[in-house]
Amino acid sequence: MDRTTRHSETRYGNRPTMKDVAARAGVGLKTVSRVVNSEPGVTPDTERRVQEAIDALGFRRNDSARVLRKGRTASIGLVLEDLADPFYGPLSRAVEEVARAHGALLINGSSAEDPEREQELVLALCARRVDGLIVIPAGDDHRYLEPEIKAGIATVFVDRPAGRVDADMVLSDSFGGSREGVAHLIAHGHRRIGFIGDQPRIHTATERLRGYHAAMMDAGITVEDSWVSLGSTEPGRVRAAAEAMLGGPEPVTALFAGNNRVTVTAVRVIAEQDRPVALVGFDDIELADLLGITVISQDAAAVGRTAAEHLFRRLDGADHAPARVELPTTLIPRGSGELPPA
Repeated sequence: MDRTTRHSETRYGNRPTMKDVAARAGVGLKTVSRVVNSEPGVTPDTERRVQEAIDALGFRRNDSARVLRKGRTASIGLVLEDLADPFYGPLSRAVEEVARAHGALLINGSSAEDPEREQELVLALCARRVDGLIVIPAGDDHRYLEPEIKAGIATVFVDRPAGRVDADMVLSDSFGGSREGVAHLIAHGHRRIGFIGDQPRIHTATERLRGYHAAMMDAGITVEDSWVSLGSTEPGRVRAAAEAMLGGPEPVTALFAGNNRVTVTAVRVIAEQDRPVALVGFDDIELADLLGITVISQDAAAVGRTAAEHLFRRLDGADHAPARVELPTTLIPRGSGELPPA
């Protein structure tokens, strides 16, 4: 065996065990176990020698046996729509902070808005015996999770309701927020208001569209078909929808953007117009305060924190009926939503 091979085995081979630690420290296995598990009965000098051996060898406790004894892995799974979406950053961080406070590890992944990928990822997390799940649904049928929920895996759905199963859910008030945002545009003189949203199979998209229609109906405004566009948030699709609404002999004078990705493209299209166009976006975006963009803001951190707290209450034994929590949104006027019709 050459030196390179020996080095590779040392670096990537078997991990040091408690037996290795015991041999280096000159103590018994039980003593090492007590130190590793913070149990009493070890003198300070012995504990110091064991800890020095642990540090020198790079020993890490194998939690597999503890998992088998306790039936808990001290880990939870978080399934997001898109890790790159700025809405999910503070949400994920809040979940992680609650998990850490409970001594649990967070494992997350992205469904990429694909129901099959969501199911594959959720079941993979279940196979790794996470104690609980927080899921932003991509699909509308979650009966595949029924056996896991019955087996004791606590589950909370976030941002969108679960499909065809009873489970805790934490949502933002998409309907109320959208209604308030559109009413804000109407209050500033607009009657021809375009709505550009996400795909119609997504719960938040349909709720925000419902809020738009409610605000327009409250004001006695009849919505024309050409003022509404649902579909992919891909920039090309959103740009085409915005340009169509802002063009022609009777263009809209304001736009309501159904989420942050739509807002970003809408800002670019409006910047190319030769007349002012009012805009309100659902979800805050980076630099919106500097750009003067009026938004309906969701508290993503509060959503994540509330969901995680519900999850750990379930893990601690709460057995009440599935709860639905709906958090309020906030209108933040910054200028774009306060422009009068041209």
